[in-house]
Amino acid sequence: METTIKKTILIILNLMLIAFFVSAETGSPVRPLANDYVVICESPSPKDIYCYTPGIVRLDSGRLVATMDFGGKGRKKDDPRGRAFTSDDHGKTWKQRTKFPFAHARPFVAGKSLYILGQAGDLNVIRSDDGGDTWSESIKLTDGQKWHQSACNVCYANGCVYLVMERRVSNRIRSWPVGELAPVLMRGKLDADLTERENWTFASELSFHDTIPNIEKDPAIDFFGVPFYPAAYPRGFTAAPGRGSAPIGWLETNVVQIKDPDHYWYDPKGKTFHLWARAHTGGTGYAAVAKVVENADGSMITMLEKVPSGKTALFLPCPGGQMRFHVLYDDVTKLYWLLSSQATDSMTNAKLLPANRYNLPNNERHRLQLHFSKNMVDWCFAGLVAVGNSAGEGRHYASMAIDGENLCVVSRSGDSRAKNSHDGNLITFHTVKNFRKLVY
Repeated sequence: METTIKKTILIILNLMLIAFFVSAETGSPVRPLANDYVVICESPSPKDIYCYTPGIVRLDSGRLVATMDFGGKGRKKDDPRGRAFTSDDHGKTWKQRTKFPFAHARPFVAGKSLYILGQAGDLNVIRSDDGGDTWSESIKLTDGQKWHQSACNVCYANGCVYLVMERRVSNRIRSWPVGELAPVLMRGKLDADLTERENWTFASELSFHDTIPNIEKDPAIDFFGVPFYPAAYPRGFTAAPGRGSAPIGWLETNVVQIKDPDHYWYDPKGKTFHLWARAHTGGTGYAAVAKVVENADGSMITMLEKVPSGKTALFLPCPGGQMRFHVLYDDVTKLYWLLSSQATDSMTNAKLLPANRYNLPNNERHRLQLHFSKNMVDWCFAGLVAVGNSAGEGRHYASMAIDGENLCVVSRSGDSRAKNSHDGNLITFHTVKNFRKLVY
């Protein structure tokens, strides 16, 4: 009997050893974590009406609230651009709750109220006091200004909510004006009515154009390949027919606080906030970074960060930093989670890209990836979240929220009917189950 048991154990061990070596030799492809999806919203006309700006928040009740906006020449001008949806079954089904007349919006909670804030040129906001069932009329927070953003994250600290909207501060650029955007950190008290302008504090403005002296003639950045294409103020640069690059800039900004006391940039007073923005440089793998410091009088000053050598840290490593990304801090793992676009061939000559690739080589939009980090600089790959069936079927510009042990993701997506990866026809919902188990 003992001999039989020993033989059985040896056989099992041998099989395990064989399996190990077979796996090591053949490898195993990375499988998407959440390729399956639920459609939250769909374009009624995919070739001329597009689905943009997915945002999401989870309420204490467990309800999920998602937002988006329509764009494109086919959209009726008298039809409000924005939509808000709710789900009470963890994203399995969705119900449209309201329309709103602005874009680039995100939902967030402050106190007992739920808000959606975006722009229609000026900043606009709506409020719900019943968890998203009913909503107020749209209220303007500014007058006669030009704002921009996407559904990036929010941050809670010091009894306030913090978020970034971007204001265009000059009008010299004659193409996509991301070089003239200033990411403006906004602060509102949690117990205040945030549909009232006086309850918001705005940080000082710093546009990308103002970060580098004489950027039109001498970007003053060398040895890093930034920008990849000529800065070419004010009209940009054409890398190939139909594939242009606007002047270097930043946009679509997230806000984070450094939580680790051992971090070089940790502020024990909790009055420093870092802005992580999409870096429009023509290359990949970097985000643009700034910081905001709160003064004793409550004013907020925007500036660039420094490293111990005294050098300025305008760019830092960020997988997918060339496209819109989303940062979420998880108190349980004490990690920052990054949802972004994966680039696979940004060094392909722009003239040789396939017809179904949108714009420049670094503008790949159909592979959505997830990373985690303890310090916002060193990122560990957690997995692919979702991948479109072709380069023209986007999975990008995504937002996320934590729902128990799962990560809820809303994506600006497209299927075979989409015009291209930029102008998709779907807003899709994905669930990354047990996401904290991805940590290693």
